[in-house]
Amino acid sequence: MTLVRWNTWREIDPLQRQINSLFADTRVPSVLLDRGLSKVPAAEIQETENAIHLKLELPGLEAKDLDVQVTEKAVYVSGERKSETKTEEKGVTRSEFHYGKFKRVIPLSARIENTNVTADYKDGILNLTLPKTEQEKNKVVKINLEQPVT
Repeated sequence: MTLVRWNTWREIDPLQRQINSLFADTRVPSVLLDRGLSKVPAAEIQETENAIHLKLELPGLEAKDLDVQVTEKAVYVSGERKSETKTEEKGVTRSEFHYGKFKRVIPLSARIENTNVTADYKDGILNLTLPKTEQEKNKVVKINLEQPVT
């Protein structure tokens, strides 16, 4: 009988590669769908001096199917895309549409006045204007450029 030395790292290495590949891809919504996980709406954020502008892509949903909640630090969007029932006599139907519930939390880079948020929903695009608080507008950060003594 021959003894074989067991290498635990050989067992863990494939798992580590899979986890690294999941976090390496920045196309989160489409990648998660391709891997069988739920699809989240794609987002676009633009920050100006006075506000944060958030745009979410929500095609095929009506405003009544969405729940949008805004705190000082994050935006919470959830909803449900309901499947349509079709009856066909013959043939095969193949669908790449995603049906079901989704939820997305988008952290904000600055505190906002969540009582003054404005929203516009048209053609499957949700536009939120999130005004910054006065403290954030006037915030100045001093950067220390001195090298630490070693």
